[in-house]
Amino acid sequence: AVFEPRALNELFPDWQQRGAPLKTPAGRDAFYFLTKTFGIRLPTPPSMHNHGNYIISLGEFGKWLGVQAENLGVEIFAGFGASELLYDANDTVIGVATNDVGLNKKGEASDRFTPGVEIHARHVVLAEGCHGSLSKKLIAKFNLRKNADPQTYGLGVKEIWEIPSENHKKGLILHSIGWPMNAQTYGGGWLYHYGDNLVSIGFVVGLDYTNPSLSPFEEMQRFKTHPSIQKHLLGGRRISYGARALSEGGLQSLPHLTVKGALMIGDTAGFLNVPKIKGNHTAMKSGMLAAEALVDHLKSSDPHAECTAYTQKFKDSWVYTELHTVRNIRPGFHKGLLFGLINAALETYIFRGKAPWTLKNHADYAATKPKKDQQPIVYPKPDGKLTFDRLSSVFLSNTNHDEHQPGHLVLRDPSKAIAVNYDIYNSPETKYCPAGVYEIVHDAPDGGPRLQINAQNCVHCKTCDIKDPTQNIDWVTPEGGGGPRYTGM
Repeated sequence: AVFEPRALNELFPDWQQRGAPLKTPAGRDAFYFLTKTFGIRLPTPPSMHNHGNYIISLGEFGKWLGVQAENLGVEIFAGFGASELLYDANDTVIGVATNDVGLNKKGEASDRFTPGVEIHARHVVLAEGCHGSLSKKLIAKFNLRKNADPQTYGLGVKEIWEIPSENHKKGLILHSIGWPMNAQTYGGGWLYHYGDNLVSIGFVVGLDYTNPSLSPFEEMQRFKTHPSIQKHLLGGRRISYGARALSEGGLQSLPHLTVKGALMIGDTAGFLNVPKIKGNHTAMKSGMLAAEALVDHLKSSDPHAECTAYTQKFKDSWVYTELHTVRNIRPGFHKGLLFGLINAALETYIFRGKAPWTLKNHADYAATKPKKDQQPIVYPKPDGKLTFDRLSSVFLSNTNHDEHQPGHLVLRDPSKAIAVNYDIYNSPETKYCPAGVYEIVHDAPDGGPRLQINAQNCVHCKTCDIKDPTQNIDWVTPEGGGGPRYTGM
């Protein structure tokens, strides 16, 4: 990630003395518009200037923060999944429950069964990242989006490469728009040179795309073949892979942030700054604001009451100002690339975030059109050197789930898998999933198609829970400790 240290400077002014792993200062910024065969260098937008920032491994930084927290007395329980929010008789959140471990595929206790436990708290802070499974239920239960736009999302697919030293330009930060996306589909790529001959490369596709045959994973593979991009990777080797959805709706898609006994921070709420392509600094600051609000709140006569001070602190903070300034840029691309670029220029250089209107966001799943209305996309086969298939990619994510546990990807109505998704939309879940989890096989008793769910491949990106056309797929918490184990990410 390219990390803006603003919140870190406030939290730990002495982070350098503490050994924070911010090792690669941001160097030259480059911003390109790509056609199929060449790249046009454009002026770098002010929001994407990275002077003073750092290229980091977020995994390393998270570990370092964990150590700082433990040194302050915080207890961290790794390997457990919080699978359920706990409520009292008045619908006040009073804690969480971890899931049962050691169930077989039928949900029955095996010889290694261990029941989940309840963890009670005076206040629960939900920091699950984008589209958290508990937050999703909380938002629905209390209709916390009733005064907000639908959240809109992107799917980021990322690889880490080790490249020859002669190709390495430490600190280079490159972003792109245009190819391989068409003019109606939001997306863009990045390439960061950092560390010892390492390159982070990836591509984000807005999940409000219309064509059900589009595959963000395959678009990422195509992106690497562009002449302006592949020259950075030639002679190198891919060493890591991952994928994750990210919240792109910004200010107008934020839910009501608090309920009795709980509040939401970070990308759980949706504090990502899309034009900056950064959300780590706003996530950290939102956690700090929550902590400041809760210090006083927990001293009150009813610590389970709604912590309204947190919302006010957010509105008074630089996080709100930052998100308000850029609120119209992402929704401007709902009308296509050209309109989006013109709108972004007006917002950035003319209105400077003070336009007297706020553009709307829409639900991504509703944008998907039937297969009969869209041209199928045929992707080239991987060459095994620059481009790869999904299963070899998942291998590099170190993903692991106990294959005997109940599936954590649940169909609300199994009949829709064929009657709706296959017949009408050509099974888009088999395209948008970056891990090959969903597969159509033809071994049904009647000889027809059947959806097979290879849950052990899941990298927990949450895309299926977001993009399914009828919202028929639920991502639920698997056994604790399962999922990807990213290295260097």
